[in-house]
Amino acid sequence: MADDNWERRIIGQLATEGLLEQQRARRWGIFFKLLTFSFLFIVLAAMLVAARGPERACADKCTAMIEISGELDSQGRASADNVISALQSAFDSKGTRGVVLKIDSPGGSPVQAGQINDEIRRLRGKHPDIPIYAVVDEICASGAYYVAVATDRIFVDKASLIGSIGVIMDGFGLVGAMDKLGVERRTLIAGENKNLLDPFAPVVPRQKEYAQQMLDEVHRQFIAAVKQGRGTRLKESPELFSGLVWTGQRSIELGLADALGTVDSVARDTIKAEDVVDFTVQENIASRVARKFGATLGRTLVSTLAGEMRRH
Repeated sequence: MADDNWERRIIGQLATEGLLEQQRARRWGIFFKLLTFSFLFIVLAAMLVAARGPERACADKCTAMIEISGELDSQGRASADNVISALQSAFDSKGTRGVVLKIDSPGGSPVQAGQINDEIRRLRGKHPDIPIYAVVDEICASGAYYVAVATDRIFVDKASLIGSIGVIMDGFGLVGAMDKLGVERRTLIAGENKNLLDPFAPVVPRQKEYAQQMLDEVHRQFIAAVKQGRGTRLKESPELFSGLVWTGQRSIELGLADALGTVDSVARDTIKAEDVVDFTVQENIASRVARKFGATLGRTLVSTLAGEMRRH
């Protein structure tokens, strides 16, 4: 009798394990089917976006607008690659009568700003009949103003913030805090200046002097670009290139800007083409969905695998 019970228990356990294995297989099958479906959905979305083609086209008379919003950064929306691509499309469009840069940026990378500045000047030379204007929304400071001065004219709101013609390099000095905490800094370098302005070490005077020389050089480049772009419109002021920021109204008085205006008013009254077409480079919808899908997929995989490991 005992032997019969033992056999029945073994058979029951084997049947249970078989059912569990079938359930796990079904779950994995459903999961991979959903994964395949999601992948096909993303591919289809990408194909639909490609099939629709660029909406940034102006077959007839129009004003081409490009937004420069946020920090100028090589990985951000307002990167030189994105802005330059939009500029080239805008100038090459047959119906473009003028280009407007709608700027709302505190600045950012001087390299990105310089590349955009250079491209604007190149395109102005290549398309002398197409004017380009900057229209400032909330702020156009530092590197963003570096971009704006390459345009024909700068329009602002009376309360916009303009200027900050300067260069900054900031950091922290944590030596005192380390001393209080009893923390010892251990750094090995090859090259006596490899630890330039190390926040965990005392300031080395010659390194500080070198960094200041670099900042001064970039500042001179910035000033030269402003003078080249604004020319005789600039008013003499000892604080003009000090890094201060002015209101839009004051910036007009100083010659940093030309007049009050908005995108619509410049399109209507200056360019004489009221139809405004947005040429700003937008993030691809499929890419955005794919990124979100990838994050969700990663979390799902980790959760599923963790569950399987717990079961075993």
